[in-house]
Amino acid sequence: MRGFSLLAGALFASCLLGGHSAALRAQPVTPAAPIPLLTGTLTSTGSDTLASLMSGWAADFSRRYPEVGVQIQAMGSAAAAAALAAGTAQLGPMSRPMSELEIAGFRQRYGYAPLALPVAQDALVVMVNQANPLEAISQRQLDAIFSVTRQCGQAAPIRRWGDVGLTGEWRTLSLLRYGRNTASGTQGFFRLRVLCGGDMQPTVNELPGSAAVAQAVAASVNAIGYTSMGFHARGVKRLAIIDAAGHTLTADAQTLRRGEYPFTRPLFLYVNKPPGKSLDPLTLAFLARVLSAEGQEQVSQAGYVPLTQSQRLTARRAAGLP
Repeated sequence: MRGFSLLAGALFASCLLGGHSAALRAQPVTPAAPIPLLTGTLTSTGSDTLASLMSGWAADFSRRYPEVGVQIQAMGSAAAAAALAAGTAQLGPMSRPMSELEIAGFRQRYGYAPLALPVAQDALVVMVNQANPLEAISQRQLDAIFSVTRQCGQAAPIRRWGDVGLTGEWRTLSLLRYGRNTASGTQGFFRLRVLCGGDMQPTVNELPGSAAVAQAVAASVNAIGYTSMGFHARGVKRLAIIDAAGHTLTADAQTLRRGEYPFTRPLFLYVNKPPGKSLDPLTLAFLARVLSAEGQEQVSQAGYVPLTQSQRLTARRAAGLP
């Protein structure tokens, strides 16, 4: 199509020139500069939370650059750090910052740290089965449900729904806990922010993806679980979080941007950018789409909160984009 468009344009121009003087017709025509063609393969290895976003961005990218293949492997945030360090992926989506140990492993090979680019805002949400009458829960209660250490201050563990105030047939019903596995950045963030750095209950059923957690909660009337805000399922409802002042807060764009919702986090793309040098053309072109206005609109469509204009421009500059 590009070759056809350029040829048609040249023919149209020659027809217009036909009505002018012979001298004008004799002037040489400078050919248009060729459009750069990107070819090759981009590989993304990392966060399950970012999998839907990466898939949407990849589809958009492939429409613009059909000669580039994009491979997405959603294996957990821990896999992103390992793949970037090994050079088996150009893109490392992570739902948490890299640990000092992960950065040290990358630095040992390349002599510098990887570049972390925020690409969206997320929040952890707690969900229960749709039949559950509970509407809100506090951080202390969550800690007493999911943690063995209870470092947030709750005196006793919570084992039954009656322990959070439910009555009737719910009072003696035991909780069924679902969460993410240890390869997930979501579990690490949950332990750090929700459990006050405590240890997870061994009774928590660990699943490989947030979608699996949502589906498991939908399937069990006594279940409770945590996921990224971008994941939904029929048969579940999200609980509001009760803060220290007794206010109930839900995760949305307003509470995240105002810093009110307590379990907010950025989502990152890590890349291998040598200091003072440009990224490879494929990675740079992909980031140009992710950090464009259109790319951030896809963030909203996926159920997350897009970067502010200031955050987006800062990330573009860090990546070496105009």
